[in-house]
Amino acid sequence: MSTTEAAAVRDAALRAAAAAPGVRAAGGEAVDAALRTAAVLLRERTGRLLAANAEDVEAAEQNGMAPGLLDRLRLTPERLTDMAGQLDVLAATPEPPLQREVRTLPTGERVFERRVPVGVIGAVFEARPNVTVDVASQVLKARSAAVLRTGSAALGSARALIDLVIAPSLRENGVPEAAVQLVPTPGHAGAEALVGLPDLVPLVVVRGSGEVTRKLSAIGAAAGTRVLAHADGGGVLYLDASATEAETERLVTEGTDRLGVCNRLNLLLIDAPAYDRLWPVAEKALRERTIEPSLPPHSHPLGHEWALDSGAEAHVTVTTVDGPVDAALTAARETSGLAATVCAADEKAATAFIDAYTGTGVFWNATTRLLDGYKLLGLPETGINVDHTPGPRGPVTYLDLSLRQFVVLPA
Repeated sequence: MSTTEAAAVRDAALRAAAAAPGVRAAGGEAVDAALRTAAVLLRERTGRLLAANAEDVEAAEQNGMAPGLLDRLRLTPERLTDMAGQLDVLAATPEPPLQREVRTLPTGERVFERRVPVGVIGAVFEARPNVTVDVASQVLKARSAAVLRTGSAALGSARALIDLVIAPSLRENGVPEAAVQLVPTPGHAGAEALVGLPDLVPLVVVRGSGEVTRKLSAIGAAAGTRVLAHADGGGVLYLDASATEAETERLVTEGTDRLGVCNRLNLLLIDAPAYDRLWPVAEKALRERTIEPSLPPHSHPLGHEWALDSGAEAHVTVTTVDGPVDAALTAARETSGLAATVCAADEKAATAFIDAYTGTGVFWNATTRLLDGYKLLGLPETGINVDHTPGPRGPVTYLDLSLRQFVVLPA
């Protein structure tokens, strides 16, 4: 890593750290007002934002970016409208009390639990412009400042979103506009520098491929930075012997509406006794989406995440299993544990699958595409955490981005 790149990241972190006390002092009403203003500007400045994004998309196409990744990079009027709507919802979301009483000690003192801002939160994420707004809004709602590093392909779009939407919204509502900083350097060097500044940026949310997030997590751990990693994805659909043809077709179709996202259908498991009946239905639904099934024998791991396989996103892995428990154990063993769906008419089979699956989200006759902060919780997210240890698991929202502090007051 060059000294120049490291210095650029450190400068951004210093500006965010200087702005952080002002974010906390501004309070919830000012932050919510800024989010509402940002929603207005997203709608008013659509043309300028789309123009900046079009330049990113054109450059990415010339560089041979795969269709699935291009889909994530591209902004449309509809996506900007959705982003604005999510900001309005977040601004209108009532916050739980910053402090709640836990108990009274035998000696009379009262114990309170308080949520305290982290100060500065970093984020490393893929070339998806909407994530710039999602993460910035969540960090601000948590009363902290943000340092954002996006994939180089989306750098122009991210800069436009901050300069045209986020910064003026903060300034207009009395929140320091320097509270959201963008790492200006492309490539992985900026990400590595960001996870190496624990004194300035103690918490960094990292999204992306498993290989990248694991590397950044290791660098962060060595430096003393807490890294909240949102890495591997891949949704699983299990077709039980009791599944109907209609539900099979619906869930396969709904799970493959977008191929470049982590919660799409990635691995299709079919109960062996029902294979001859259900596979033709599922295959027809996949073919209608122009998706190629990967059938046994496989030359790749069962959980291979097609969304991250540039140029090969239009694939779904297919194999058979022996009932709901085997399906659940296979899903947990072979994938990241992001999400799995059981398609079944038999409640006993569905319950057996749900009880045996240990992943982040489990669904009965509902697509894994629902594993999303906005769809499940009505809030934008910074990403989806699939850790198998205590902590924020599943969609991570602003409520997960605060510190817990205990306060003891006299009787």
